Amino acid sequence: MKAGSSDRAHFHMADVRHKRITARRAVAVGELSAGAEAFAQIVERRLPKGDAMTMAEIAGLQGAKNASQLMPLCHPLPLEYIHVRCEPVSERHAIRVYCEVATFARTGVEMEALAGASAALLTLYDLTKPMEPALSFGGVRLLFKEGGKKGLWLHPEGMSDVERTYYQPRPMARLESITAAVITLSDRASRGEYTDTAGPLLVERLRELGAEVDHPELRADDLEPLAERLVQLAASGTQLILCTGGTGLGPRDRTPEALAMVADRHVDGIGELFRSESSQHTKMAWLSRADAVLIGTTLVIALPGSAKAVAQGMDILAPILAHALSMAAGGGHA
Repeated sequence: MKAGSSDRAHFHMADVRHKRITARRAVAVGELSAGAEAFAQIVERRLPKGDAMTMAEIAGLQGAKNASQLMPLCHPLPLEYIHVRCEPVSERHAIRVYCEVATFARTGVEMEALAGASAALLTLYDLTKPMEPALSFGGVRLLFKEGGKKGLWLHPEGMSDVERTYYQPRPMARLESITAAVITLSDRASRGEYTDTAGPLLVERLRELGAEVDHPELRADDLEPLAERLVQLAASGTQLILCTGGTGLGPRDRTPEALAMVADRHVDGIGELFRSESSQHTKMAWLSRADAVLIGTTLVIALPGSAKAVAQGMDILAPILAHALSMAAGGGHA
């Protein structure tokens, strides 16, 4: 909606055009309280209108698929998986409804999961009310959602062990006990002409994942000194080195060449992944020379120099770093 004469819009659909397409999943839950007699008829599938739980599961599918029609600002998404199930809870004479939704998209599917659970509950209510008008349903909430740059989110009310085993929410692999280093390559920043923000951001993101990392090193774009420092860090037992800067096309952008000087093995897929995923943000990503190598068992990754590119790069790389380091150290394939 465009703003009117006051140049103010009272609502708008979120602009997700510049977000990356990632795997998204959400599970919502809610309960219908039916009372002893109606609960027995639901579970035994002998309500006058028919099998309420089966019909509720079908309605939940429709509810999830039609979420954007019910909520004006909800993005229409091509859903790739929906699973609705009704579980009797005899001690409360309740039917607990779950709706799991998954897709690959630029935005999450929590509203679709909530719409599916709500539609299923409404259908249970509709089919049961002729026998028991004193029904109630509620507690509709997300159990968890996955995907996007924030990864896994769990509802503060938590999940039961049964729910956790059934749905297996997948947290991002941590970097606990991993020793890491961050190096910023910039002639101008090393001369004090501007303040480096990319290096501190990398340190912050690594610490959030549990890695042990000191303050970033700041160096000029000099080939041999960088190569020497990488060898020193690898020899000292540093397991992960992230460089930022020097990956463009300028005459002083020589970070990939420094990596090549000391590499035992190249890890081409990491640079390819960065460029492919970053191209969803900007086509300029294809000009990046982001690179990765192994020095012994030390993984060295060269990222662009801007804080924005670094943030996007960590969103892309964080899900695979722990497994890459495990493999480099001799661990098996997942």
